[in-house]
Amino acid sequence: MQKSLLLSLLLLVACTSAPVTTETTDASLQPYLTGTPASTASPNVLVILDTPVPTNTPQVYIIESGDTISEIADKFKIPQSDLLATNPDADPNALVIGQTLIIPDSSAQPVVASTLTPIPVPVTQAACHPTADSGLWCFALIQNNTVDPLENISAQITLFDENMNPAASQIAYPPLDIIAPNSSLPVSVYFPNIAGNFTPQIQILSAMQGSGASLLPGVLNNTVTQINWDGKFAKVNGEVTLPVESTAATRVWVAAVAYDKNGTVVGVKRWDGGGLQPGSSIHFEFVVPSLGGVIEAVDLAIQVR
Repeated sequence: MQKSLLLSLLLLVACTSAPVTTETTDASLQPYLTGTPASTASPNVLVILDTPVPTNTPQVYIIESGDTISEIADKFKIPQSDLLATNPDADPNALVIGQTLIIPDSSAQPVVASTLTPIPVPVTQAACHPTADSGLWCFALIQNNTVDPLENISAQITLFDENMNPAASQIAYPPLDIIAPNSSLPVSVYFPNIAGNFTPQIQILSAMQGSGASLLPGVLNNTVTQINWDGKFAKVNGEVTLPVESTAATRVWVAAVAYDKNGTVVGVKRWDGGGLQPGSSIHFEFVVPSLGGVIEAVDLAIQVR
């Protein structure tokens, strides 16, 4: 299936690594300004430029008390992997009551969404992390080293076993619709009920350069990241401000990408805010958990539309 993405705003802001003087009453949290981690070695990357991307007609479901990913998937008669691939910001181990899930239409037939050839983009790392429910979260970090926004990004992540036989494959998407110039965002996907040692390979399915003509100038302000003492989660907070000369925004997204000391992606979370009027600000605060090692740094990115 293909995720059809509209042109929107992304302004990626990575704060400096200077220490924060803000006091905190929680001694188990370490406050600091977010910083950009070092790049890691390139993974096994297989770039395929002419693969058509399937697309389905989705519907919406609002999470209720007692819901689980498996029960929701059973209710709509779809694979858990499809449900989680369509909702990369949903944590299967900690569903939030009232959160909206996109339910893909399992009866829809795959169709070719576009005949455009995706541009080649660098994939600087790929990493997979096992979960407590015998699943596997996989990330691939996509880099936009151009001066234009990168949009309509999707990638196929295929797992190969020790004999280099394909074991599973899913389409992965980034947490935001656009990757800003000279910045990076990961695509992510969840593989349920899979155990063993696997090597991920990445196929770029779609990637296009946008003009940025419709972008709104949202700005991140007063951002602080607090990492728990064991590095298993980080709390981020701050403000998104829309300049007075801008037009009104209908939605604000903030994405947090957590990295370990080696610069490997270990967690991704997206916060979904409401509308924003010109000259005003909206406060955000949320937690990004680690699905792998100890969190060392967190990068923030915003999208306003």
